[in-house]
Amino acid sequence: MKLTRLAPILWTKDLPASIDFYCEMLGFACVGRSEGWACLQKDDVELMLSLPNAHEPFDRIQFTGSFYFRPDDVQALWKQLKDTATIVYPLEDFDYGMREFAIRDNNGYILQFGQEI
Repeated sequence: MKLTRLAPILWTKDLPASIDFYCEMLGFACVGRSEGWACLQKDDVELMLSLPNAHEPFDRIQFTGSFYFRPDDVQALWKQLKDTATIVYPLEDFDYGMREFAIRDNNGYILQFGQEI
């Protein structure tokens, strides 16, 4: 068995605002939408957004990790986002050989962007 890709589904209480964030801030396109759900795509990255599952309690974001994106020009993306996004940490070079930064989306999810130095 081979896994071919991963498409995370992020829960949101405000689907239109989340679609706007990813499309306007990060350049995703909304390629599919139905009631309470949307599929976004940019290059080879697919991300789904959904209203919370009716079978699970949802008061706030409970995801404890982050989403790590690998752009081909992290410095250009930093310049594009640094004045408009909520910054978790600014563009920085790390000892493990990555140049990266992190922001929060409109729901509070941490989005990290990194490129090998």
